[in-house]
Amino acid sequence: MTKLVAITSDLVDPHYEVRRLYADCVLRAGATPVLLVPDAATVPDIIDRFDAFVLTGGDDLDMRAFGEQNHAKVQLVAPDRQAFEKALVLALRARPRIPALGVCFGMQMMGVVAGARLLQHLPDVLDSAGDHLGDQEHPVTGDLGEGLVTSQHHQALADGGDWRVIARSPDGTIEAIDNPAAVFQVGVQWHPERTRDAVLGQGLFDRLVATLSATRSRD
Repeated sequence: MTKLVAITSDLVDPHYEVRRLYADCVLRAGATPVLLVPDAATVPDIIDRFDAFVLTGGDDLDMRAFGEQNHAKVQLVAPDRQAFEKALVLALRARPRIPALGVCFGMQMMGVVAGARLLQHLPDVLDSAGDHLGDQEHPVTGDLGEGLVTSQHHQALADGGDWRVIARSPDGTIEAIDNPAAVFQVGVQWHPERTRDAVLGQGLFDRLVATLSATRSRD
């Protein structure tokens, strides 16, 4: 039976939206993508029904929910989506055998829930902030590999909280984190669904599904 990989969606009234590239990457990895509606009340019902999760990119976290004021330049994600993905990350942390891949916003949610600090506007603190905007390609190095990735973000994690930092760009920006207690719960700041590098792009979706297969074979 084909594995089911749940993909989070954005709430842009009157639509739920997600770039089809996420689903395309999951299909190429050999699994069946299923799109999720961002409703926090559904998390207890869905968390054990899917084999893996992809937390997609989006707008900015509302840091008031984490005890901070928002930067003037933020463009906030829909409140229902933020509440849903926070609940989803908390549920995943309690289930380390469920693989998950967080992308951009999804990675930042993983980190902030893990206690990481968020740099809310990179141009305030980083001369090379422009390298991370507008689908720019830039290099990263770390445990996931080395190569050029595609980014589109003005925020980044300042640390990993209780997750490990496993990749950085040359300017020091944190590019990937992982849950050291999990089989494969990884967040990346870049967009692998739009990255041409085979390892750091499609390869991350392949690893997500392969990890799931390996985990199932040991159960």
